[in-house]
Amino acid sequence: MCGREGPVAERIAAGRAKGTAGEPATGGTGGARRLREGPGRLLVTLYGVFTVGAASRSVYQLSTRFEEAPLAYLLSAAAALVYAFITVSLVRGGERARRAARAACAAELAGVLTVGTWTLADPSAFPDATVWSDYGMGYLFLPLILPVTGLLWLRRSRAGARER
Repeated sequence: MCGREGPVAERIAAGRAKGTAGEPATGGTGGARRLREGPGRLLVTLYGVFTVGAASRSVYQLSTRFEEAPLAYLLSAAAALVYAFITVSLVRGGERARRAARAACAAELAGVLTVGTWTLADPSAFPDATVWSDYGMGYLFLPLILPVTGLLWLRRSRAGARER
């Protein structure tokens, strides 16, 4: 026998029909796909762009100007890691990824609010801006809008999955 025939193939096919890791069947589209369709696709794209932007900016700044504003540059690197994690979670899909993305979006929102308030209250602590400085004003406030939108999308897509 050189193929997947018989009971093994049937179990594999049945596993796909039932979902994986205890997740319910999804009728072919899958929970992963629902997270990255419609508004989810825009979120994945924006988080991907922010990942590349924040990562490249922080790598350059950390390698060439670290002594000028270490806190700001390290926070930009942390933002890049959070963005990358959310991007991967949204692309991956599934219930565990949804919970991880929700926690990361909440942490991102807390970071934006904390750093945004800190940069306004004590501007001398940040000789150079971070992605989250002034609530993301240098990025059209997208760092503030993205986690809120992400949390709403994760909640809405979960509710939509339950209705099916």
